[in-house]
Amino acid sequence: MEALLELRQVSREFTVQRGLFDPRPASVKAVSDVSFQLFPGETLGLVGESGCGKSTLARMAVGLLPPSSGDVLLSGRPIGEWSALERASRIQMVFQDPFSSLDPRQSVGAGIAEPLRLAAKAAGRPLSRTEWREKVRDVLVRVGLQGEHLDRYPHEFSGGQRQRVAVARAIVAGPGVVVCDEPVSALDASVQAQVLNLLKDMQQNMGLGYLFISHDLGVIGFMSDRVAVMYLGRLVEVAGCDELFSHAAHPYTEALMAAAPSRDPSRRGRGQILSGEMPSPLSPPEGCAFHPRCPHAKPLCREEEPPLVQLNQGHAVRCHFPL
Repeated sequence: MEALLELRQVSREFTVQRGLFDPRPASVKAVSDVSFQLFPGETLGLVGESGCGKSTLARMAVGLLPPSSGDVLLSGRPIGEWSALERASRIQMVFQDPFSSLDPRQSVGAGIAEPLRLAAKAAGRPLSRTEWREKVRDVLVRVGLQGEHLDRYPHEFSGGQRQRVAVARAIVAGPGVVVCDEPVSALDASVQAQVLNLLKDMQQNMGLGYLFISHDLGVIGFMSDRVAVMYLGRLVEVAGCDELFSHAAHPYTEALMAAAPSRDPSRRGRGQILSGEMPSPLSPPEGCAFHPRCPHAKPLCREEEPPLVQLNQGHAVRCHFPL
């Protein structure tokens, strides 16, 4: 089966000023040597602390940000070879804040129709106003809203309704891949459940592949088939969802599990809560980037960066001494 989306050793660097009194430019590696594949009907969850590079990776995946090195392949072709019009029908994105991702001066119907009209234009079949309005009405009903909502504006909707509008905009052109960047973190718990169930229903009906980004392990566990754990721009563990939650091999993954709330009393207090903060990408530590916070660090960890190695089929970890 051909991957819908593939990243091959993708990295992204930014040039920044070191500080107020130091005008010398410095290079920050936000994402470093990331590779993965996403297949039809699959959800790959991406989890990690704020600032680890998840959103930068998402923007490279949809072509909003070019990688400094490496390749992003969409349906087997480099994403740069697709025009913006062609990409609209193949990959879309749902952002974290549904209000800021919608144009307040544009009706939701016009906003939802935009990728649809771009895809139709790329295919050489421009849509009439009647045609796109009918398609928008259909997709609004599919996401749990009403057809007559297409002439309303974003401020007239609640947060959960606005995120449903964002989902409608992402799926209206029939893409194969949807990148979800923290799509429910700004919503109340009950509304989160509604949007997550909606995304699952859309996936089952349309065979979508999701790259689902979150810092919430509960959400990741509910949505994902496979999970990739990211730390300081690198993937440190990749495994099937059940495998990861039952046999985490990287100390950072174990610490994330220990910090997450659990309704299972037998799992409470397992693992060791991390101390300190993630190092600055301006001055990453030598060797393993995680060693300053790792309770199991040994001298080798301070000297040599570990490679990403396969523990078993589908389970890879970047650690000299996996748990």
